[in-house]
Amino acid sequence: MNAEPGIKLRFDALSPLLDERARRLVVAAESAALGPRGVSAVARATGVSRRVIRQGMAELKQPSQVGPGRVRRAGGGRKKASSLDPSFQTDLEQLLESTTRGDPEAPLRWTCKSIRNLTAELNRGPHAVSHQVVANLLHEMGYSLQANRKTTEGASHPDRNAQFEHLNGKVKWSLSRKQPVISVDTKKKELVGDFKNGGRELRPQGDPEPVRVHDFIDKELGRATPYGVYDVGLNSGWVSVGVDHDTAEFAVATIRRWWRSMGSQAYPHATRLLITADSGGSNGSRLRLWKLELQRLADETGLRIAVCHFPPGTSKWNKIEHRLFSFITQNWRGKPLTSLQVIVNLIAATTTATGLTVHSELDTASYPSGIPVSDQQFAGIRLRRDKFHGDWNYEIQPSTTCQ
Repeated sequence: MNAEPGIKLRFDALSPLLDERARRLVVAAESAALGPRGVSAVARATGVSRRVIRQGMAELKQPSQVGPGRVRRAGGGRKKASSLDPSFQTDLEQLLESTTRGDPEAPLRWTCKSIRNLTAELNRGPHAVSHQVVANLLHEMGYSLQANRKTTEGASHPDRNAQFEHLNGKVKWSLSRKQPVISVDTKKKELVGDFKNGGRELRPQGDPEPVRVHDFIDKELGRATPYGVYDVGLNSGWVSVGVDHDTAEFAVATIRRWWRSMGSQAYPHATRLLITADSGGSNGSRLRLWKLELQRLADETGLRIAVCHFPPGTSKWNKIEHRLFSFITQNWRGKPLTSLQVIVNLIAATTTATGLTVHSELDTASYPSGIPVSDQQFAGIRLRRDKFHGDWNYEIQPSTTCQ
């Protein structure tokens, strides 16, 4: 009678529950029960090699060879490559931590640190290893694939935290009194045309939208310059899509548009407007034109306009970045910005689960760069600087002659 089907049935049922040593002992016991030809029969039924079965039979005769709690005797198993080749790990570390990164004379530049390239470089020397061995050793050494992380902001200003606290206090004070608080900034300029836009969108398989190979500006379509106003209290945004220079005049014109179309209706009893902005760009803390244009806006609206700038290198903390611009980018990912109107429509269609609404308009006005502000003009600005960092925190009051 053929015993192999029964052996296979028992082994398949027990195998998932057994460790390496227990499987050896089970097949060895089956083989011993069958007699002289048991090793071959069990090997055919279970797929376990004859060598492993004989090893199990030896352990049955001398169980003391394997200590308690172990699956094989001490020193058993395949030796690690780093043990057989003592210089293997040292040479790998030298390739990984080379001080000549980017040097064309270096054997392996930092841009080529794939596992297979590391393996090929090691095999050019005295080593003979596979890419899997290299991968295993890298894992043991604590290496893994890492991307760049944006954490370095340069030198930190000593008053950075104090400015954050000052700004936060002013925002809370204004919101508690139902006064408007806006966060402003310029979004990244965008090429207009059928250019590749980062991200992906659902389309029929094998039918990606064709775009240009090269990102050279189309002289007829030009670039779009979105400047945004984010209302912190109402979670709403306004974005003017400009076609000319990103200047202080353009920035304040956008704030003016927001106030006339949205702000004045939302805050009919407002007497003060608080603006939080970066320290650089078209709304920079040192720009004379920025302050002059804000004076004109204050005269037109009768509002006292307070400004708090974020310390240098901390623009990512500006609320407009992560409450408005990030969602605009998500909304148009994978969509070529083929025209100015497409850009305006995509911005205006941006919404979030928390209730964000955005209004967008095209601004075709001309905003020349390099407009000078004379000392006399600057002296006419009704500028009151805060006691704490008056260069970052100040208020512009309406002229007494305003209507």
